[in-house]
Amino acid sequence: MPKTVKRIKLVSFDFAIKYLLRNKSNFVIVEGFLSELLKKNVKIHQFLESESNKISLEDKSNRVDILAELDSRELVIIEIQNKDELDYFYRMLYGTSKLITEHIYKGDAYSKVKKIISINIIYFELGQGKDYIYHGKTKFTGMRLKDTLQLSAVQKRTFLKRHVHELYPEYYLLMVNKFDEKTKDGLDEWIYFLKTDEVISTFRAKGIKEAKKELDILKLPEKERKEYEKHIEELRFRASVAHTEQIKLEFAKEQGIKEGLEKGLEKGIKEGKLETAKKMKEEGLSIEMIARYTGLSEEEIHNL
Repeated sequence: MPKTVKRIKLVSFDFAIKYLLRNKSNFVIVEGFLSELLKKNVKIHQFLESESNKISLEDKSNRVDILAELDSRELVIIEIQNKDELDYFYRMLYGTSKLITEHIYKGDAYSKVKKIISINIIYFELGQGKDYIYHGKTKFTGMRLKDTLQLSAVQKRTFLKRHVHELYPEYYLLMVNKFDEKTKDGLDEWIYFLKTDEVISTFRAKGIKEAKKELDILKLPEKERKEYEKHIEELRFRASVAHTEQIKLEFAKEQGIKEGLEKGLEKGIKEGKLETAKKMKEEGLSIEMIARYTGLSEEEIHNL
């Protein structure tokens, strides 16, 4: 008999990374996700608090959902964004730039600049593209010979890097809503979870087994389960407000178009009457007759 596939409902990832995954015992869950995305074994040294978070706790647009330092000393930002942001590309750039300046100190050589990996999990379409996972990195290409600029031997030995792009921030964009829910590898299994808040019993991605155990809604302590229910209600409320505003905007737009058409029609009719009256006047018809046939006032006809 075929094996039964069971779908297990879990806490949403955005709630989990804010409230449940910061304990060292749960590092393995985030490490599993990062390992599948970055295609290498990842170990988290510690979770950090960004200076942006400390300075402005109320400025949600400036805050990062997770800032982790890896054993390799690279810094990883994980941002989850549900609301459509036209300028999100700039937000990604600002986030990495801010971290770079936060983690270099006076008197440090430029070689002390931290490597930043920016992972952005978004639930809207950003830009134009067919894929649901994008990776961006810096590469220098020759304008004449089209070669790729490489590190010198001494730079490789000094920086402990093989390629120039490893010195610069890298960006990952996961457009969750575009995922068709057909899993091809471990990363797709994670994206399936990000989209549905579910995992399938046959999933084998790194960290998924631990996620199934730790993020099972039914197994949460009562306090955390109530916090999660409150979180879900808040998301629903925000979605409802956004939907209402969208409906109002569309209605106002329709009304504006309707009123514009009506005004345009009135203006067109009036201009037509004036043009007809002008021709009648040129033909020598009386003001009274022109007024009777066009509906214009005698004063309007005199002024033609």
